[in-house]
Amino acid sequence: MHQPRLRRCLTAAAAVAALAAVPALAGCSGAAVNSDNGSATAGPLVVGFLTPKTGPYKVTGEDLVRGFQLYLDTHGGKLGGRTAKFVVEDEADGKQSAANAAKKLIEQDHATILSGGATADTTLSIQDMVARAKIPFVGTGGRPSTLAPADLPYIWHTSWLSREVGAAIAEYVKNTVDGPVYVIGPDYQGGYDNVGGFVDAFKTAGGTIANDDGKPSWTPWPATTNFLPYLNKVDPAKVKGVFTFYAGAPGVAFVQQYAQVLGGKVPLFAAGFLTDESILDAEGAAADGIRTSLPYAADLDNPANRAFSTAFTKAYNGSPRLLNVTAYDAAAVIDAAVTAAGPKATPAQINEQIGKLGQIDSPRGPWRWSKDHSPVQTYYLRIVKNDGRGRANVNVQPLATLGNN
Repeated sequence: MHQPRLRRCLTAAAAVAALAAVPALAGCSGAAVNSDNGSATAGPLVVGFLTPKTGPYKVTGEDLVRGFQLYLDTHGGKLGGRTAKFVVEDEADGKQSAANAAKKLIEQDHATILSGGATADTTLSIQDMVARAKIPFVGTGGRPSTLAPADLPYIWHTSWLSREVGAAIAEYVKNTVDGPVYVIGPDYQGGYDNVGGFVDAFKTAGGTIANDDGKPSWTPWPATTNFLPYLNKVDPAKVKGVFTFYAGAPGVAFVQQYAQVLGGKVPLFAAGFLTDESILDAEGAAADGIRTSLPYAADLDNPANRAFSTAFTKAYNGSPRLLNVTAYDAAAVIDAAVTAAGPKATPAQINEQIGKLGQIDSPRGPWRWSKDHSPVQTYYLRIVKNDGRGRANVNVQPLATLGNN
């Protein structure tokens, strides 16, 4: 596909979202889809979607489904000119349950492409399976740092590299608190990456870790709901800040308990999932003032986000969140790749076209693929406060543009 034309088509797709338009990407390649070879000859495109329907990240899963479904609803239910059959399965904790769900989608539902995935564990659980089946996986959530280049031929993520979320805010924290920082997170791959990315970048910037052994404190995941034994170790007289990564129900518990023990004494910084809008109401005033990093804020002012936010608010009566955007972008990527590959393309041919896509004009701002098959994108500093309509993550400033070029 000719790259400048792709960029124009993706921009148009975002702009028409608020108007519930017919598929904008279907006509982006003159050779791929035309009036003679549309969905009637090709049949439905089966998209197998992994998402947490149960477990601590259930709300996260709902966000992913909404984002992907919004793209389908605003593009006539089609991807690449073909009617999309959207099959959703439960990844639960992202381990064996994710592998079982992917196996079912591939072998029973005959999925042409897989998408979704909330955690790094899901990618690790299915990476060998998609490679054997030669089916592309367009991930929408955390991407583990443990994948080597040889693992990537069929794995893509429209989300982020998990280490980058923590790394993006590290220098800001160093310059803001000017002192030792206590670090804590959950003991699974997503925790290791988000926290580890922060620690490495913080030390590089000259920061000091306040934990007794100079290493992060790890809490059993997902079992830990009582964080008080960990938080009581933080001495406000010596510690100038705290950095963490939690999400979902554990994130609510951490924020509320932090406010009880350290609120108003030690500033809290985090990967943005800690104060995701899906749990912000549950966290309440305890979340006020928390500063986080993510590659999206709902109040970003660009044409794609204005159109996307309008469509999302109309459909779901609330402000969009990052995972709505990453899933929406996954659908846009699939749409463009299937269009370029043609109506009867194999999964391997679709996968090849994914790698050839140019700049994606996303609600988060423009991004493109890195060598790691994840976005080169801008991360933003957000702070929890009242934005005039209610409690929200308000954009403060760009932090860094990260991605392996």
